[in-house]
Amino acid sequence: MSSALTDADADPRPDEVEPGDDASEIRTHAVTLDQHGERLDKLLTTLAPEFSRAHLQGLIADGRVLLEGKVSSSASTKVKAGWRVQVELVRPAQDQAFKPEDIPLSVVYEDEHVMVVDKPAGLVVHPAAGNWSGTLLNGILHRDPKAAALPRAGIVHRLDKDTSGLMVVGRTLEGVTGLMRDIASRVVSRKYLALVHGRLKFDEDSIEAPIGRDPKVRVRMAVVNSGKWAKTEISLVAYDQGIAAVRCTLHTGRTHQIRVHLMFRGHPLVSDELYGGRPALGMTRQALHAAHLAFKHPVTGEPLRFDSAPPDDFRQAWATIVGDDLLEDFSDDLAE
Repeated sequence: MSSALTDADADPRPDEVEPGDDASEIRTHAVTLDQHGERLDKLLTTLAPEFSRAHLQGLIADGRVLLEGKVSSSASTKVKAGWRVQVELVRPAQDQAFKPEDIPLSVVYEDEHVMVVDKPAGLVVHPAAGNWSGTLLNGILHRDPKAAALPRAGIVHRLDKDTSGLMVVGRTLEGVTGLMRDIASRVVSRKYLALVHGRLKFDEDSIEAPIGRDPKVRVRMAVVNSGKWAKTEISLVAYDQGIAAVRCTLHTGRTHQIRVHLMFRGHPLVSDELYGGRPALGMTRQALHAAHLAFKHPVTGEPLRFDSAPPDDFRQAWATIVGDDLLEDFSDDLAE
């Protein structure tokens, strides 16, 4: 055996490190005597201990690992002493998620401690599987680099991707802490407009039903006994063509709460396919808009109140059921 192999035997770490692109790094290594016969994925945990074995197995499957200059796509391959291993280390998508991106934000209010954003439909709020970039969080980090020092960049509550409307974001730790406290205490007022299928049994309804993960369809939430208590108040505005226009007031903020509660009552949102809604009135996304937000400033205590006119798709659908005149007055009505 060569002296080079004996030298490497004393230090099992990678013997060459090269820069890759901005999100990767190339490491090469000669398999030592002690490593002879190891599985390839186990060897890589020695070369790159900062990554999980599952992630390294993914790199193998993606063709980012070479043995003796040839792609090896099997994690179970047994390596031999003297073989040259090269791996292109790409960080997990979630590690790259919390980075600034120039995403336009519609900011309706901003001071030192808080910012209120009117989120468009289609914008994901927080990075997660399938959406590691292009989110509201990425846009906040671009607009305000100091947000990187805050939990979730200051995001204290969320809207679903296809729900439009108002959100408040903390800009300082004091602001974030105060907003989270008030949301938990249920003193932040959040009201929504929605279009749902079917005629409501009551013009006014208070839905109190616990929400948790749907045991049959894991991507959905559902009313389940083991869920967390949730309360939504519903008020009928108008009914026509088999569709009801309603106002919804949140008393809790569970995942998909309005969508779940209305489906539970037998009235899924228009075009909300996940919860049984059908396309109607030109809506291609769930017919839900966060129209009103009111809270006390978390630092000064000043009362703040904001109203958001719906985007064009929702406005046109709403007007079909309610009429233009009532639509123009919705902000004042929501303030009640």
